[in-house]
Amino acid sequence: MAVYVTEHTLPRIFTGNPLPVVELPPLATQKLTNGASSVQSSAFNSATRMIGVHTDAIISIAVGVNPTATANDKRMAAGTTEYFFVEPGQRIAVINNT
Repeated sequence: MAVYVTEHTLPRIFTGNPLPVVELPPLATQKLTNGASSVQSSAFNSATRMIGVHTDAIISIAVGVNPTATANDKRMAAGTTEYFFVEPGQRIAVINNT
């Protein structure tokens, strides 16, 4: 199974368009192979302020300077994509969940 991470600057809100959207292409992309133990990404780009996380499996995630994900952390359902505000240099860690 895989977790796909895209790194983005802050979304722009244009006059007349109230929808915050991320720009493409992303600043960077990472693909993590999740499993029974926590797997950590590379450090986020110096311009990264938001990440998109898409998962093929049920996972838990943790974000920080040196995170370790556990089954008690933020849970994401299989086949979902969520966006999170982060700080440059942080990392995301993922682990399988049920």
